[in-house]
Amino acid sequence: MRESKSLTQGDIEQRTGLFRSYTSRVENGHSVPSVATLQRYARALEIPVYKFFYDGKQAPKNPKLSVAKAEVEWGARGNDRRELRLFAKLLSHLNDRNRRLLMEMATRMASRNGHKQ
Repeated sequence: MRESKSLTQGDIEQRTGLFRSYTSRVENGHSVPSVATLQRYARALEIPVYKFFYDGKQAPKNPKLSVAKAEVEWGARGNDRRELRLFAKLLSHLNDRNRRLLMEMATRMASRNGHKQ
């Protein structure tokens, strides 16, 4: 894809901030990029990410996913969603010791309320 757009590995390095040696390893199958890195490559090449996995002429059709009519999970919408995001942000600032302590407390509380661990 890079060559079809007449771009060098140096051009990709400038557009993505990824070393050209890394791009070479990816292109030759010696390294597997993360999804975030694929997104950087896609932006640099000005293509959608799915093009890395699909070579059809037209965009693939979106799959029809069945929607369960069950109760909406907590954190999926509205105030619950904002609360969950805030909670996740706060948890990301915990060190390992405090994270383990919090998980231990949650596990004990859940077992007292009859939930399986």
